[in-house]
Formats: sequence, C-alpha cells, structure tokens
Amino acid sequence: MLKQRLSHKMLQKLSPQQIQLMKLLQIPTATLDQRIQEELEANPALDEGNDSAEIFDLESDDSSEDNKDEFELDDYLKEYIEDDPMSYRLQGDKFISDEETKKMPIAVADSFHEHLETQLGLLDLGSTRLDTIAKQVIGSIDHDGYLRRDTVSIMDDLLFSHNLEAEEKEIEEVISLVQCFEPPGIGARDLQESLIIQLKIKYELDEGPTRRSKMIALRILNNHFNEFSKKHYKKLQKNLFLSETELRDAINEILKLNPKPASGHAVSSGPANQYIVPDFIITNREGELDLVLNSKNAPDLRINDNYLDMLKGFNFNTKGRRASSKEKEAILFIKQKIDSAKWFIDAIKQRQETLFNTMYSIMQYQSDYFKTGDDKRLRPMILKDIAEITNLDISTVSRVANSKFVQTEFGTKRLKSFFSESLQTKDGTEVSTLEVKNILSDIINGENKKKPLSDEKLKDFLQEKGYNIARRTVAKYREQLNIPVARLRKEI
Repeated sequence: MLKQRLSHKMLQKLSPQQIQLMKLLQIPTATLDQRIQEELEANPALDEGNDSAEIFDLESDDSSEDNKDEFELDDYLKEYIEDDPMSYRLQGDKFISDEETKKMPIAVADSFHEHLETQLGLLDLGSTRLDTIAKQVIGSIDHDGYLRRDTVSIMDDLLFSHNLEAEEKEIEEVISLVQCFEPPGIGARDLQESLIIQLKIKYELDEGPTRRSKMIALRILNNHFNEFSKKHYKKLQKNLFLSETELRDAINEILKLNPKPASGHAVSSGPANQYIVPDFIITNREGELDLVLNSKNAPDLRINDNYLDMLKGFNFNTKGRRASSKEKEAILFIKQKIDSAKWFIDAIKQRQETLFNTMYSIMQYQSDYFKTGDDKRLRPMILKDIAEITNLDISTVSRVANSKFVQTEFGTKRLKSFFSESLQTKDGTEVSTLEVKNILSDIINGENKKKPLSDEKLKDFLQEKGYNIARRTVAKYREQLNIPVARLRKEI
C-alpha cells in the first residue's frame, strides 16, 4: 500500500561560487594565468591593469519586480562608495613584484611525430596510398615510441578518416618500414619487439668481440623474454648452457637499450613541460624564515572603465524620470557582469590569502627542516594538524597541498611530501614515516645486488636502528618508493 508522508532533512549544498572558489584553490600557479585569461575573455566587465578604478555598488530591490515595464532607477542604482584603490590589487608585501617577473625562454623544436614524418618524406614510396597509410601509422605511435594500436584498428581508422580500404598485409609492410626509422626501436608493438629491433641493428653493425654477446642477448629476447623480465638467471644459464660471465655480458647488452625509444626526442616545446613553477618561495634570512607567494601569473584585476562609465551615463540620463524596460535590461546586464567581476577578483584574493596562510603554517610546523634541509628534522604532520592551526576545513588544506610546489634553499619540493604519518621508535619517540622511507631507501641502495635483501631482512635492519616496524609495513613503504621486490633487484 502506497503512503505519503512529510519528512524534514537538513541538507548542506555548496553554491556555484563556493565550488568555483574550491577549484581556484586547486589550480597551481603554473596554470592560474590560463584560468584568469578565460575569465577575462568571458566577462567584458573584468579588466587587467594597475590603475585603480572608481567602483559602484549595485543593490537589487526585490520590490522593483512588481513594476511592469518601468521602475525608479534611483531605487535600484546607487553610486558605489569609492573603495581603497589597493583593495582591488592582488599583489602586496608578501608577493613577488612585477620587476622580478621574468619570462622563461621557450625552446623551439620539431615534435616527435614531425621528426618521423620528415624521415618519411625522404623515402619514395611510389604511391599516395602508401604515404597515407604510413602517416596514419606514424600518427598512431604514442609518446613513448610504441604502436599500441593493432592492425585492424588502423584499417578502420584509414577507412573512416581517408575513405581508404587497406589490407592487413599492406599495413604490416608499412609498419616494418617505419620501424627502420630513427630512433631505433620505434613503432614496436611492445617492449620485447622494441628491444629486439634495437639489438638487431647493433648486432649487424658490430664486427668486434662483443658480437657474440649481442647474439646471445637476441636469443634471450626472442626465446626467453619471460625468464629475463623476472630475472630468473639460473634458468637462463641452464637453458642456454652459458657461464655466469657470458650471461652477464649478454644482459649488459640488453640493459644498454632504450625501453622508451622516443624519450630522447623532444615531444613538446611547451614551457610547462620543461619547468616547475613554484607556488611558494621560502628563504632563510639569518635564521628567520621568510615566505613569499609566487603570484607572477596573477595580474592586477579591476572593473572595466567602460562599464563604469555606462552606469554613470544611465544615472545621468534618467534623473527625474523612470527608466524604460530596455534601460532596465541594460542595467541588469551591466550589474550582473560587474558583480561577477567583483566576485572573481575577491575569489582570487581569497585564494592567495588561503594559500599564504596555509603555507605559512606548514613552514612554522616544519621550521627545523626549512632551516637545515635535513629530512630527519621533518615532523610527522597530517592534514588535520594544519587544518586546526589555520581554522580551515581539512578538504581545503588538501586542495591547497594538491599539485603545489615550494622553492627552498635545498631544492623545489612538492607540498604533499611534507605530510606524513608518525611511527614510534622503541624508546617511544614519534618520527615521520618520511624519515623511515629515506633510511629504507639508503639500505636498499647499499645492499649487495647479487644477494638483495628480502623484506624480512629489511625489517630486521630497521628494528636494529630502533624503528618499531613490521614486515608488511616495510613492503608498503618499499612499494610507495617504487622499489621492486628482492628478486627483481638481483644482478649478476
């Protein structure tokens, strides 16, 4: 039986403005300029410049909706009280001045795919058809240099994009041709094929004593790639009847190859791929830490003078009479754009202040590290610690820490790297897990690679140093450091 009933619920929803502010907090300095340019293009009432502008205050009157076609302009439009000119400037004492702004040089280079098409242009394929297929194959190669798309999919792409029905055999022949291009190993379907292509070229050019090692290496890649990738060296020795020295020389030939053949060529000439733009800069001035917010990509914003002049014009022309419906629509449009511009300016200012206050709290919390650069001086710190100091929500602190960098005297660091859980030593002292990870990394770097340490032995080493840690925790930290298990760290 269906029944109807009333229920009361308390719901909390973010307004569109709050959502936009949260998104602005997440944007790093490197991409903030792009976001501001988008807003400048979308809102003509927002302008860029250093001059202070006369500001108007627009207040809507709900009762004006009762008037049909006309309303009293004076009841709706009030002249703004002129604000402090500095209130609409984004820079201040704790921001980098315009004089310090320097543009990064942009490197000009051919893209990786342009490099391949240049080589294609030097060949005489004999037909436009083969040239079209070759360009489709080149366009399907990813940034690592691999052809991840299968032959059937390339056939479909050619039919859809160029109305060309190609046969699988044709495409395979063109792929083999592209695989002869520079750099070696390009256009391979997987790592095994790429390494084989590279090694074949080296083998054919080698007439010296290392030719035999290359031949053995080719046998390993062709017939025993699984054992090689899993470092089952004993099996390789047994199956190929090799001495330890022969196997070592053959594997060294493989290790000289490039697993990402396109990595040596500039894929992009954009500055964002070449430089990390720090969001904060910390300097040590004789023991006193100084924090500066990098606001190079946040220009001064203000209300467009033309829109302010239009408001003044409406105010002057309609004195003593009612505004028409068209004038009302125009004023409402101007009001909306100016309010939106004011909100965006305030949002950018609030973003800068939130970033600065959060980073300042982190700097004070980790002051010992920023003064010395010693990772062991890092204190355990979680988002909640900074949220309590700044009186901000944990999610806000998380957004500030996301994708942000701080420039220190000891290098540019990712902000998230300063957050870590705590781990207790045997004497009851709490230390940062970052300290434990650094020691774990040092132990693995110094191990005998012929007999790498298991997670159990790594646990024993850390416990000897006074860290109360379990084997599962060691495995977790090792994985977070992208360090493989002992078997995969083994060398001959």
